[in-house]
Amino acid sequence: MKQFVLFYNPVSGHAAFKNKLDWIIEAFQARDMLVIPYRTRKGGNERFVDFVRALSPDGLIVAGGDGTVHEIVNLMLHGHLDLPLAIIGSGTSNDFATFLGIESDMDRYFDAIAAGKVRPADLGRVADTYFINVASAGMMTSIAHEVDVRLKNALGKMAYYIRGIGELPRFHSFPLRIEADGVRLEAEIFLFVVANSAVVGSMKNIAEGIAIDDGKLDFLAVEKCSITKLMGITADLIAGKPISEKESVIHIQAKSLTVSSEESLQSDLDGECGPDLPIHIDAIPHAIMVYCME
Repeated sequence: MKQFVLFYNPVSGHAAFKNKLDWIIEAFQARDMLVIPYRTRKGGNERFVDFVRALSPDGLIVAGGDGTVHEIVNLMLHGHLDLPLAIIGSGTSNDFATFLGIESDMDRYFDAIAAGKVRPADLGRVADTYFINVASAGMMTSIAHEVDVRLKNALGKMAYYIRGIGELPRFHSFPLRIEADGVRLEAEIFLFVVANSAVVGSMKNIAEGIAIDDGKLDFLAVEKCSITKLMGITADLIAGKPISEKESVIHIQAKSLTVSSEESLQSDLDGECGPDLPIHIDAIPHAIMVYCME
């Protein structure tokens, strides 16, 4: 019987995951797989690595939002846990799970895990921190960091949209310098993202040609433009239309990037606070294996 350690966040997604725990355990048992839960702690989960090593499981499962996925990926890489990872999105934002198409048919996904279907996934790295989905800075980052936890738990994704509307009068551009695989560029922008998948901020198709296993990251930036044009770009994003070819949008694919600005800006890594700019970002090809349905 295969064994899996389940790394779960009990307060993710309106704290509703606790109601799903029994359902997940039953679904795995029905497929002759054993689930051993590990409840995340707010103060840190460094003991998780020793917990996994003591059990020698066949794989890991993470249940939570993008922040919880971010945490387990860093624990795996720093703790040298070379195990395939299953992702059950149960947070306010589940961008990487959405990109993999996991949430569309969970029974099929459980069958894929039982069959051992995996694929490689790249990661991004900033200093000694890894990200699986996105690094960013600018107006999107400030909104994500300033949303009240109680509002997020009560309203879910709508909390971000409400906060974003309230921030519209304060939107301002900032100067950015980018060096991507040796190519240098300067621009006045509103925001940038360095994406591993095409789903960012619950927007499902930000650019054409993004792949999680091509050894590259996709840099997208929205240049300073009129509010009307900015609203048009935002509308396309919300509608799931790629913006990579639109006017006022910069799109670069690269293995290595350095991003800096004259302004004081904090980065965001998978929805978690990252270091202030400047930051250097490397793509780490095929850093982990993830369970998938394809």
